[in-house]
Amino acid sequence: AMTNVAKADKQSAFRPLVYICSPFSGDTEKNSEQARKYSRFAYEQNTIPVTPHLLYPQFMDDENPKECADAMHFNYVLLGKCNELWVFGDVISKGMAHEIGIAKKRQQTIRWFDKNCKEVTHD
Repeated sequence: AMTNVAKADKQSAFRPLVYICSPFSGDTEKNSEQARKYSRFAYEQNTIPVTPHLLYPQFMDDENPKECADAMHFNYVLLGKCNELWVFGDVISKGMAHEIGIAKKRQQTIRWFDKNCKEVTHD
């Protein structure tokens, strides 16, 4: 049997995988900066942030339709591995709406935050 101490350690070590949903297209520089801020916030909440739009644009071309489609596919696969989807900001882009739709269909937990990382209730 596990001792209470080991059990407490194991629990404190658990960090849920959280998919960071925020705008990317458009002002990609400003949006990437925001995504870093949101990811940092999620990290500070003891989660493992998954922020594909900070990763794939580093080596894939969003302007290339095939690469863009591939990146979107990667996003949905990663989203499926996550415990929760956290939506940030006050603008829901087309890409975000699609991710939110997928998470709803999969009955994943969705949490909503404003651009200052304050949680907001959402219907």
